[in-house]
Amino acid sequence: MRAALSSKSTRLSVAFLSLTLALTGAHPPKPSTRPDIVFIMADDMGFSDIGCYGGEVNTPNIDRLAAGGIKTRSFYNNARCCPTRASLLTGRYPHSVGMGHMVTLPKDRYDSGSYQGFLTDRHPTIAEELRKTGYSTYMSGKWHVGERRAHWPARRGFDRYFGLISGTSSYYEVTPGQEDRRFYALDDSDYRIPTEGYYATDAFTDRALEFLEGHMRERSDKPFFLYLAYTAPHFPLHAPEEDVERYGQTYADGWDEVRRRRYENMRKVGYVDGRHPLTPRTEGIPAWKGDEGKKQWVRRMAVYAAMVDRMDRNIGRLVEALKRNGRFENTLIVFLSDNGANAEILENRKLHDPSKRIGERGSYAFLEEPWANVSNTPFRLYKHHVHEGGILTPCIMHWPAVIRPRKGFREGVGHVMDLMPTALELAGVKTEGLHGRSLSHFWTGRKEGERTLCWEHEGNKAIRKGAWKLVKEHDQAEWRLYDMRSDPTESRDLAAAQRERVASMLAEYHAWEEEVGVRDFTGRRFGEKPSQK
Repeated sequence: MRAALSSKSTRLSVAFLSLTLALTGAHPPKPSTRPDIVFIMADDMGFSDIGCYGGEVNTPNIDRLAAGGIKTRSFYNNARCCPTRASLLTGRYPHSVGMGHMVTLPKDRYDSGSYQGFLTDRHPTIAEELRKTGYSTYMSGKWHVGERRAHWPARRGFDRYFGLISGTSSYYEVTPGQEDRRFYALDDSDYRIPTEGYYATDAFTDRALEFLEGHMRERSDKPFFLYLAYTAPHFPLHAPEEDVERYGQTYADGWDEVRRRRYENMRKVGYVDGRHPLTPRTEGIPAWKGDEGKKQWVRRMAVYAAMVDRMDRNIGRLVEALKRNGRFENTLIVFLSDNGANAEILENRKLHDPSKRIGERGSYAFLEEPWANVSNTPFRLYKHHVHEGGILTPCIMHWPAVIRPRKGFREGVGHVMDLMPTALELAGVKTEGLHGRSLSHFWTGRKEGERTLCWEHEGNKAIRKGAWKLVKEHDQAEWRLYDMRSDPTESRDLAAAQRERVASMLAEYHAWEEEVGVRDFTGRRFGEKPSQK
């Protein structure tokens, strides 16, 4: 019934919601006007990979969402997959919910607290809270915030779940030798993926659409929440050959030229201006010259681009399903990435079959630093770091019934932990006690005061207070200070000239450490003496 409502009727039904939010910022007054909510998360995708942010990868479906909604300029994650996902699910800093670092494996010993390696049950998830209000809750894709069965999605508020409980696996199979923990689940049961014809990005979308089609048939009078967490383009670099072929020559000129072209394209789309110099190539990355290994390097980035391309086409499938069922107009879709591009090479994963081309089943390749430097254009550093290249993500918000298309990039600061309070506000739920704040100010025009955000990951630390950002790398003693209004690429350290500001921000940062339970890189709370045991 509801899926057959006319577009005009749908717009009328949400007009009051739009007006109310715009004028007062109040909660929606009627369940019938509450939107469906879809959060889509990419994995290890760099800041400028998608077309609407300046990338050369073909992403027309994501770009259309951006053109019809809002593109943010300064939206943050937590530098790595586990902490980011914890914040999305709880609306809180990751340390405060047990995910200050990575997951602990089912057989691992752990200390309860900020680094226990699974979501605490002391704070509800977004799915648990939305389900209380009458939403159906679905998830498909990567979980990575608790590998023990007691911590799986079906135990944390999701009505239906399909996906990878752990952090990474082959896109075609469970990675050989990792069967004991790289497992998939369907709802609350183990799932054995097919031996042939499987590709993770497609499978996650297939199952999400299955959940939604069932919802339309059986619960069309209820709103739904879908969390679609792709593993693309996280390593291993895997993509169908027909997709890779589209990018066979795209990267043949090498990382220096591709990065320069991408930077110029970012200028054309309106992101880069005079405040954004192209940061120097990271020390240690050689200039692109000579013939040694060129074909393999070109192939590596072509497969990565194909993974993003394939994800975009699957997002297009989701959009078409929403339109076909009459739900697109009143669905809030948010797209973002869990961290910056990945420059890591994990040497203990000697899984690559040298007889296989990068991208094929049996291969196991990484993006590596030269191309990660391109993916994060024009910013410094990568995943794991808390400079902008590690924690800044593209973020797109699309909701035709309420959000009017905005040209250019929206100013203002957002954070992944803001997604839960946003959803709860739209569901009519009070959001006291969360670290995040609703993102509705991006479309209502409501004024937001100065904001302070903090990060810690593997000893990398940062605090952003208003326009000022203070950063320290784990292997360096000094803190560096940047004015993000005039220097968003963190190129000019002002710490020596702003000692009082540094001291004030450090005091605030250390208070945050104490509040959320940050420990030093060896596991001790800051200031504690080493254990004598």
